[in-house]
Amino acid sequence: MAEPVPVMETIRPSDGRTREAERRRELASFLRTRRERLTAEDVGLPPGYRRRTPGLRREEVALLSGVGVTWYTWLEQGRRINASAQVLEAVARTLRLDEHERSHLFTLAGAPDPAAPRLVETVEPAVQQLVDALDPYPACVVTSRCDILFWNRAEAALKGDYSALPERYRNVLWLLFTQPAWRELLVDRADAAYVVARFRAAMAEHVGEPAWSSLVEELSSCSAEFAQLWERHDVAGATSRVKRFLHPEVGLIRLVSTTLWLSERPGVRVLACTPADEEAQRALVRLSVSGPWRIDWTVPQSS
Repeated sequence: MAEPVPVMETIRPSDGRTREAERRRELASFLRTRRERLTAEDVGLPPGYRRRTPGLRREEVALLSGVGVTWYTWLEQGRRINASAQVLEAVARTLRLDEHERSHLFTLAGAPDPAAPRLVETVEPAVQQLVDALDPYPACVVTSRCDILFWNRAEAALKGDYSALPERYRNVLWLLFTQPAWRELLVDRADAAYVVARFRAAMAEHVGEPAWSSLVEELSSCSAEFAQLWERHDVAGATSRVKRFLHPEVGLIRLVSTTLWLSERPGVRVLACTPADEEAQRALVRLSVSGPWRIDWTVPQSS
């Protein structure tokens, strides 16, 4: 009786490993084509003789970029190595990459580009109309980074006039942990811990991005409370919550905070507050006609 032929099982790499390998191949091809389009004269080197391939040699790119020849060769061969932002900047300068090519290089290398322009967020007119129509209920539009993009009159009456702040400080986290007025306004500090947990969960998709990491560094340096909460590594999802506000004009009120997601803008959402009881309803009506709360915001002098 013949022995059974053994079945060889093909072990396929995971989708993540396949994507990673493809990304490294794309990086290798991109670097090679950018190198081959340059001549020695383009970068101030003597032409030399016996160039068997077009463009610069790998060792010339390495020399001009201030990196090892072996390291650059491995990078161009698509090997699994990590490249820092500083090294990628040097390579980009050597290869004379324009802003689009530079951005492509950093994306393929899986590294944040420190020179990338900050994304200017805008709010569509229809969303602005929706937020305005919620008055006398406070509402604002925020990003996943907690930047406040738009707000209605009731929001300004309850939490302060954001228009008096420099744009970079219109951020929920920054207000929570640096502004005395907000510390007195929000009765329960557990609400601050919840916002930090929400932010950490969102940051998982933005690890290493300068705009996010710089905010964490700034808050950690100026708020021991934030630094302590950040070290807990708590994460949280969006839930409706009852929040208590102690406002100087209407006293203690209880509001239900609700998140409304904008499907066409990932991470951008409307935060709205509705009254938890009749007393809160009357207080919101009073605030809606009182105008914005003129908080004396505390802002660093350099701003």
